[in-house]
Amino acid sequence: MAKSGLRLRFRLRENMQGYRFIMPWLVGFILFTATPLVQTLQYSLSDVQVAITGVELTAIGWQNYTRALFTDPTFVQLLIEYIIETSISVPIILIFAMIIALFLNVPFWGRGLFRTIFFLPVVITSGPVIGELTAQGATAAPQIATSAVITGFVAQLPPLLRDPVQYLLTSFILILWFSGVQILIYLAGLQKIDRFVYEAAAVDGASAWEMFWKITLPSLSTTTLINALYTVVTLSHFSENKVVKYIHSRIYDVEGGIGYASAMTFLHSLALIGLLIATFLVLRPRTRD
Repeated sequence: MAKSGLRLRFRLRENMQGYRFIMPWLVGFILFTATPLVQTLQYSLSDVQVAITGVELTAIGWQNYTRALFTDPTFVQLLIEYIIETSISVPIILIFAMIIALFLNVPFWGRGLFRTIFFLPVVITSGPVIGELTAQGATAAPQIATSAVITGFVAQLPPLLRDPVQYLLTSFILILWFSGVQILIYLAGLQKIDRFVYEAAAVDGASAWEMFWKITLPSLSTTTLINALYTVVTLSHFSENKVVKYIHSRIYDVEGGIGYASAMTFLHSLALIGLLIATFLVLRPRTRD
């Protein structure tokens, strides 16, 4: 009984420590996010009119949601493209980030400088900067990827795959720019792996390739899950996201309005939650019995 009591007190102490860490976020969410979120939900269920006297709401139920899903083909198409593009972009970003992290984890002169260079795009990728780079074509793939052969292959794809692949080719550099934070997280995960494990594997005759698949990759399973979830969220609220741009364009539209834009926002959020759940189910660490 004494041991059980000590174990419970230890767990309670651990839980309290965790709650103290997330307390600033909880307070910020309650003060600055919860109220606007509830208000946006109310707007999505109403016809919102902005008058001189203020905002006037007329309850219309789920009409904004049914309109977005069944009578607005543009929104549905953009939402499907967003899901496919995110599903394509996340693995590319994770693979690129892991490769760069593996290189940066090797001791060499100027390693700190290279870490800064790879993280720098995270600092400068603001809305206006990315908008200007995209307009100038600076985010497109190398010329070989846009050759006539590749273009002809893309043209033969089904419509649902054609646009996401085209997006990948025209925004390849932009996708890789999202890997800065992921590289740092992978670096932290790599530095936590015990060097003696690699030494023992080398003594047993394991090659570098075998050690990567048997030691490095399994040790980074939780890190990969964190990076994947972070990447999905980052790509979803990016200012150049087609769904986000379309919602912004309909906020003050006569035929749309704030209520309709709010409904599309919640549908976009539901798609994001679905992607997060799918990502978790695919990448969650498997425990052996």
